[in-house]
Order: sequence, then C-alpha cells, then structure tokens
Amino acid sequence: MKTSTIKDPAIFLKTATLLAKEFEKDAAERDKVGGTAKVQRDALRKSGLLTLLIPTEYGGEGQSWSLVLQIVRELAKTDAALAHLYGYHFLHLVTPHFLGSEQQKKHYYTESANNNWFWGNSFNPIEPTLIGTREGDRVILNGHNNFSTGSQDSDRLLILWVENPGEKPYIGIIPTRREGVTVHADWDGIGQRQTDSGTVSFNNVVVEAEEILDTSKSNGTAFATFDAILSQIVLANVFIGSAEGALEKAREYTIGKSRPWYLTEYEKSTDDPFMQRRYGDFWIDLQAGVQLVEKAGKKVDESWLKQRKLTVEERGETVLYTGAANAFGTKVALNITGNMFELMGARSATRKNNFDRFWRNVRTHSLHNPIEYKRKNIGHWFLTGEFPIPSDYS
Repeated sequence: MKTSTIKDPAIFLKTATLLAKEFEKDAAERDKVGGTAKVQRDALRKSGLLTLLIPTEYGGEGQSWSLVLQIVRELAKTDAALAHLYGYHFLHLVTPHFLGSEQQKKHYYTESANNNWFWGNSFNPIEPTLIGTREGDRVILNGHNNFSTGSQDSDRLLILWVENPGEKPYIGIIPTRREGVTVHADWDGIGQRQTDSGTVSFNNVVVEAEEILDTSKSNGTAFATFDAILSQIVLANVFIGSAEGALEKAREYTIGKSRPWYLTEYEKSTDDPFMQRRYGDFWIDLQAGVQLVEKAGKKVDESWLKQRKLTVEERGETVLYTGAANAFGTKVALNITGNMFELMGARSATRKNNFDRFWRNVRTHSLHNPIEYKRKNIGHWFLTGEFPIPSDYS
C-alpha cells in the first residue's frame, strides 16, 4: 500500500489556477455549445487533482476539504460547470467513506487512486424512478434517473434506486460503461451547460452485492448524513467563485470599453461616483461571501476528521455554517452576475460577450435547493435551539 508525505497545498492550488486560466480561453464559446467538456475533463485527470482527498494510505494526497473547496472556487471564476463537476467528483468519491463499510471505503479509495477515476452520479433522492429487483445477492436495475451530474465521460457512477416505491432507497457504485447503462446527452439547462446533468437509463443493469453500499455500521450516525453538508458547501463555492469571476470581467470591461452616460460630464465611466459606489458594494458583499465560505470550509474539515464520532450537535453546527454560506453565496452571486450589466452598459449585453453565462450558471443550480428554506431552518434554530433535521438537502 502506497504511503507518502503530505504535500504543500499551495502546489495543488497553483495547478488549479493554471488550469482555470486555460479553461477561460474558450469558456464563453463552450458554454454556447454545451455538451461534454472532454478536453477539459481530461486536463483535470492529468493534473493530479482528482486524488486530493484520498488518504495517503490508500494512494491519495491526503489533503483537506477546505483545499478542494478553494480549488472549486478557483475553477468557478472561469468555468462554473467544471467547478461543479470537480466538487461533485469528491462528493461521490467519499460516499463509501461516510456511508459504506470499512472494506468498501478502502476498496474505492484505493481503486480510484490507482486508476485516477473521475466520478459522476445517477442519483435522484426526491423522485426515485430507478427500480431494483433482487436476484439472489445481486440487483437488476430498470428505469432511469434525471439530473445525473457528471455522468458523461465518468468512470464510476454513484447510483440510487428503490425496490418498492415509498421504501428506503439503496445506493451503489458501478462502472459507467456497464452493459445496459445509457448516458443520454439530453441536458438542456439554461446554465451549467457542460455539467452533463441529463438522464441515465438502465436496462437490466446488474449491480453485484459488493457494489451495494453496506450501511449497517453507518446507520443512525451523524456522519452518515454528511452528503448534504458537502453538496451545499461545494455549490456555495461555485456561486462565490462565479461571482468573483463575473466581477473581474465586469471590471475589465468597464475600464476598457464602457462609456460614461452622455448626460454626465465625466470623461471616463470609471470617474462616475455612482459607478464607483456600486462597484464598492459588489466588492464588499463578495468579501463577506468569501469569508463565510472559508469559515464553513474549516467547519467541514473539523467535522470530517471526527468521522463516526461526529455528534449530532457538531453536525448541526456545521450545517448552520454551510447553509448560511450557500444562502448568502446565492444572494451575492445573483446580485453581482445579474446587475453588473447596469455598470458595463448596453454594449456588454451581447451573445458575443456571453457575460450572462455567469448569471445563468448561478441561477440554474440555486433553484435546486431554494435559499428560503435554508433561511427558515437557520431562523428556526436561532429561535428554538433545534438544529435542522438531516435530509438530502439540509
């Protein structure tokens, strides 16, 4: 078994920054086309960034969630879709860790490190439409799942199914190219257009016994409900990173191309005090958002290290910070990405510039988990002291 010393996180962050700059070159055009960002996904494979969270004893880099989240934010500055895929890769990869058996945790970490797997999902806990039928120790799957993020070009799929409607779901992991699995290129969201979040259909797909996550030891633990924490903080960083990227694009455009309003006497639009005040507001809100996602990331680090010793109270405290980061990040990102056009001017609102992709990306995914319910959950805790009830989204 491979062991190694923990590398300086700055090495990986530098790699991510260079990748983000490369992705930026054609991000606007790729957004128009949609589909699978195959070249960019392969660049992530070659970068060494897909094994960051895997412990060193299983062949990985042994890095922290906060570093992964920082990289998600860095990638989102130029390409929110790839940032989303990267963050959710780890959400799927670590599921055997917080939900499965020790043997499954070891197996999937080791195999993923050895084979540099890129993980996707076919996982819809709200509307399970994939049905499993027992055949001895195996399960035969028929049906489909929507919103299968990262399914195209993935190496492994985290999947969810039910045996009977209304009963508890089962979770498993299979090769994406298994016989009977069809990944459809039918994702048509207005944003996040290269997340490959379409439909996956299953026709007599076999799931072996060892591929079904064994939850007998994790059931009832706070750690077993860690998936909602991870998904919310990943997306919070996608939102804040998108806002950072959008604000920088708006600044460049305003300095280089915007004209002062013809009824003013300013020679440059940047001399306009109203323009300065609005940009000041954007920057202030963004700094608050960055600080909140970073604080939430540290809380995630602390809770993750406790594993099955994590208490209900510790989980609840982490949820408060990740939920707040997600809600505030959504608010800040929608404000900046939607209103920056007022500062750049009419000529900025063209398909050629495609600046609206920043807003479309944030708007698309923020709808999957309305911030009003996060606000309500946090307000309920503040008034009663009762932590949010664990669910797929809280």
